[in-house]
This record gives sequence, structure tokens and C-alpha cells, in this order.
Amino acid sequence: MNPISKIKKIYNKIFNRLVLWNQKVAIEGNLTINGRIYIDNKGSIHLANNVRINSGKNENVIGGGDRTNLIALTDAVIKIGEDTGMSNVTLVAKKEIVIESKVMIGGNVKIYDNDFHSVRFSERMKKPDTDIASAQVKIEEGAFIGAHSIILKGVTIGKFSVVGAGSVVTKSIPSGQIWGGNPARFIREV
Repeated sequence: MNPISKIKKIYNKIFNRLVLWNQKVAIEGNLTINGRIYIDNKGSIHLANNVRINSGKNENVIGGGDRTNLIALTDAVIKIGEDTGMSNVTLVAKKEIVIESKVMIGGNVKIYDNDFHSVRFSERMKKPDTDIASAQVKIEEGAFIGAHSIILKGVTIGKFSVVGAGSVVTKSIPSGQIWGGNPARFIREV
């Protein structure tokens, strides 16, 4: 590793530790972060032991130039289980996003537990827009989410299931299945 890369790595480690501390992120055990993350925690964010996060184009080119973004809106919860790895992902929770243990989340995956805006025009024009639908997202143990996928509100991805790259998941996936496409559809059993 060249001297400039070493300095960047040290700087990023200090930067990330300050962000985690400032945003009151609960860390249980070992945490590995490559690159710089973005966190906005107005709720609760919990990272279990051995979570691995890649953030930025130098850490995973598949995710493009995006950093990893963990955003818990007011009173929302984000829980990431042990031995889980992710690259350049964006998680935005209004209610709750739960990622269990041994999950792999590919580059540039987006997970949203809400619609961000009301579907009703009259509510959408209000500031703030208060009629926003949200529902828990849960990704169960051992699941794998392929790069550039989008997981929407109310979805549960079952144990050991696989979501193909570029999929848009709008409904829950049972355990042990492979789904893909837009919208995601059943392909076969694992």
C-alpha cells in the first residue's frame, strides 16, 4: 500500500469513528468500514459484531461512486446483524429495517421502509408531508441481495433467499427461494 493510501485509510477510520460517536450508533463488537460512511441517526442504529461495510467507489466499483448511507428518521430503528456485509448501500428507515445475521448486500442496493411522500396530492403539498406510508423491512438470516436491487416497504426476505441483481422487490419472498426482475418474481428454489 502506498503512503497516500495509508494516510487516507487512517483518516477514514478516524472520520468514521467520529461519525459513529456523534450519531450515537450502538456498536456491538468488531466493525470494519472501508471508505467513508454517511449516517443520519434521529432514531436508533445498532450494528452487531463483525459487520463489514464498504463505502465509496474505491472500495467497491460495482456500487458506483455512492457511499454507504444509514438514515434513521425520527424514532426509526435500523438493526444490522452479526457477520453481515454490505457495499455502498442506502438504508432509509421511517419505522424499522432489520437485517439479520450472515446477510450479504451487494453494491448500490437501496432499502426503504417508507414511500417518502404521501400518494395523496393534498397531503403531499403540505410541509411537512405527514401522511407517509411505512412498514417494517426484514431481511432474514443468510439472505443475499444482488447489486443495484431495491427493497421496498413491508417486505420480508426469507432465510437463505437470493434476490437477483437489479431487482425491485415489492412483496415478501419466502425462505430458500431465488427471485429477480422488476417487479421481482419467483425464479426457483435455492
